[in-house]
Amino acid sequence: MIVGVLKEIKVKENRVCMTPAGVTTMVAHGHEILVEKSAGVGSGFSDEEYVAAGATIIDTPQEICDKAEMVMHVKEPQPSEYGMLRKGQILFTYLHLAADEPQTKGLMESGATCIAYETVQKADRSLPLLTPMSEVAGRMAIQQGAKALESTNGGLGKLLGGVPGVEPAKVMVIGGGVVGVQAAKMACGLGAQVYLMDINLDRLRYLDDVMPANCTTLMSSKGTIQSMLPEMDLVVGAVLIPGAKAPSVITREDLKLMKKGAALVDVAIDQGGCFETSKATTHENPTYEVEGVVHYCVANIPGAVPATSTMALTNATLPYALELANKGWKKACQENEALKLGLNVHEGKLTFKAVCDAFGLEYTPVEDVL
Repeated sequence: MIVGVLKEIKVKENRVCMTPAGVTTMVAHGHEILVEKSAGVGSGFSDEEYVAAGATIIDTPQEICDKAEMVMHVKEPQPSEYGMLRKGQILFTYLHLAADEPQTKGLMESGATCIAYETVQKADRSLPLLTPMSEVAGRMAIQQGAKALESTNGGLGKLLGGVPGVEPAKVMVIGGGVVGVQAAKMACGLGAQVYLMDINLDRLRYLDDVMPANCTTLMSSKGTIQSMLPEMDLVVGAVLIPGAKAPSVITREDLKLMKKGAALVDVAIDQGGCFETSKATTHENPTYEVEGVVHYCVANIPGAVPATSTMALTNATLPYALELANKGWKKACQENEALKLGLNVHEGKLTFKAVCDAFGLEYTPVEDVL
């Protein structure tokens, strides 16, 4: 199969969907890899390294889309790219369609077969292609939250870990999945007093056993969140419903309960955000204030550390990309239940119900296209 690796064009997005080592593996299995010029530079990989691995460097994204049978990205295609895709072509990348109606309709109109990294799901309900970037985003949420708390960035001027004789900051993490656990670990490691919340009691029992002593686990509810907000310095939103729009757990009215200069970090912003006042920001302009509370809502947090993120992402996606290239999308989805759940759009039909529900669009069961 001819596989195209596109350069990311989202603002300050420096990841690339495949490392030169990944290219070597794909080529060894008989596939032809086309890499857009300079696609890997932001992650520390030169065109020469890709050529040495067996890839062909292509000057423009249009040329890649014209030739490739499968096109790979990291972030969702941008509006200028919708028209480059075509019927019979596989698009394999993060999509987050439930929070993006224009993209959903653009991909439907393209006729392409679109498989989303974030909805590939194993039998144990784990999300193997989302997990590595969730690990990065969770850890970075605390780094960015710590910056947002600095007075120079509009925050209340509090150090997460405090110092001897001065109490540490209080951090609430809402959601005990991969993002939430990584965020809580980072905050605990810096010495903050951390409150990790989830709605699954079995999950909380497990987390209570494995988390550090400065982490308190709590059952998440509207009342509990509201009662704790006045004391919190930093709140991290790590709520996820796979493939669906994130639920809102903090309203605009709730912000009035918080300290002026406290900070919110919304890691669910890719899926629409879990705070009512969230709106997607970029690495160029990452924060804004509502009711005196600093909001950090960058929609591609791992893009700030592309050297780490690209390698972590390739480690996870390569086996699935190889399966798609070896078998074709239909056979791969028929034989791999996890990939089957990743299929979101096929020849104008929406095959992921949560996306249909988000926009009131017609749902086609994935079995109907297989």
